[in-house]
Amino acid sequence: MTQADILDLFMNAMYVSFKLAAPILIASILIGLIVAIFQAATQIHEQTLTFVPKVIVIALMLLLLGSWMITVISEFFIMIFDKIAGM
Repeated sequence: MTQADILDLFMNAMYVSFKLAAPILIASILIGLIVAIFQAATQIHEQTLTFVPKVIVIALMLLLLGSWMITVISEFFIMIFDKIAGM
C-alpha cells in the first residue's frame, strides 16, 4: 500500500466514525439544551434531570438507527477486507 492509500483509508475511517456518531451526539446536545432551558426557567437544579432524558433518547436513537449503523460499519469493513485481499 502506498501512503496515499493509507491516508485514504484513514480519511474514510474518520468519515464513517463522524457519520455514525453525529445523530446520537446531536440528539444528546438538543436534549441537554432543552433540559437546561427548563432548569433555568423553573430554577430546578437537579443533577439527575439532565441524565435520565439523555439516556432515554440515546437508547431510542440506538434502537431506531442501530441497523443503519451496522450496515454502514459492515460496508466499511468489507471495503477494508477487499483492499487487503487486493494486495
